[in-house]
Amino acid sequence: MTTHELLHVGPDRLRVSRWRGQLGVAVLVPVPDAPAPSARGVHECVDVLAGRGITQVLTGALSRREQLPFLDAGFRVHEQLHLLAHDLRVLPERGRTSELRRARRTDRTAALVVDHLAFDPFWRLDESGLSDAIEATPAHRFRVAKAPGSRAGLAGYAVCGRSGPRGYLQRLAVDPALQRHGIGRALVVDGLWWMRRHRVAQAVVNTQLGNDSALRLYRQLGFVDQPDGLAVLTCAVGPSPT
Repeated sequence: MTTHELLHVGPDRLRVSRWRGQLGVAVLVPVPDAPAPSARGVHECVDVLAGRGITQVLTGALSRREQLPFLDAGFRVHEQLHLLAHDLRVLPERGRTSELRRARRTDRTAALVVDHLAFDPFWRLDESGLSDAIEATPAHRFRVAKAPGSRAGLAGYAVCGRSGPRGYLQRLAVDPALQRHGIGRALVVDGLWWMRRHRVAQAVVNTQLGNDSALRLYRQLGFVDQPDGLAVLTCAVGPSPT
């Protein structure tokens, strides 16, 4: 399997990639702006992946409607996520902008160190995962917070994206040793102002259940919980018999 691949099964199209570089784990997601896949199409894609030696298939974070064909194909919920939205009408004042700067390609290693410090193993990004987050939308803003005393060389980073009228806080990570100092707030507010300058009508973010500090921050900044949330689904498979 290449880094990213488009699988065609009859009329259905699904995008597949490796999960964090793990050889036996694949991620299967609907193609954006394409018709929803059928349960049969999802099942046949899983069979294709099983024939390649894949033993577990995960989805991205899916809405309730997007989950249906996967659940019908035998997937189950792996993890529930909060989904929050911001209408960008009233934004917090920007502060501490002098501590933020545009990320350079040479910052990616340090950003991944911060990511590994901030997240549990399942959610940690590798190099390809960070690239996916940056390239997931037609336009993006990748910003870092400087901190010479950080173990990573950076205090934190954020990736924001926009596609048409919709904005996304794709990733936010702050060195746990430097949390509660306003770094995450500064990075999120910077991204929200960037989105509004480009006439984004709504920004969304998701975070896992139990991440109370992130949830509190987003709510304080004006994000509102959406009723259905999102979920990552999983399906255990086995290689086809030879």
